[in-house]
Amino acid sequence: MNTKTSSLDDMSHDVDTDENMGFDARDLVKVAFEAALEKKAVDIMALEMKDLLVVTDYFVLATGNNDLQIKAIANEVEKDLLEKCGKKPAHREGLQEAKWVLLDYTDIVVHLFQPDFRDEYRLEDLWSQAKKLRAKQDGKTTEESGNKALKKSFESSSELEVVSDGPIEGLIEGSVA
Repeated sequence: MNTKTSSLDDMSHDVDTDENMGFDARDLVKVAFEAALEKKAVDIMALEMKDLLVVTDYFVLATGNNDLQIKAIANEVEKDLLEKCGKKPAHREGLQEAKWVLLDYTDIVVHLFQPDFRDEYRLEDLWSQAKKLRAKQDGKTTEESGNKALKKSFESSSELEVVSDGPIEGLIEGSVA
């Protein structure tokens, strides 16, 4: 369990408490992936930030086609992380316009983008030194499978796979290194 602390933040978000129910950051990433998949998000990936930042362990990135889909993905992520892990976001931004929504769970930060915003900000390029992880099931990543085969529970049949230790060329266009 992540035990980072900060005098400025509510400690209950960072320390191992009954509220966290024994879930670590990677478990939260898996639940966020599953929730995003449920609402048909595409290009879902995580950036492992724990060696690069002190404020979070992972960024989860996903793309939705329009503001309604982004809001639906955000709602599903929030619902599932609360129900399955007992976690509420410490901070939320962007839900009103839903072009780029940020859900900060301290250990993970979920970024939900519309395609133009994902292309413009390209967090995966900005943090190119981060390890990239994608959900994998039946030997295919979320990108390779078109998300259709990834409806099963992450607890029993999916895993996160490191697909690159650095930049992924043509990530937005759909190729995985």
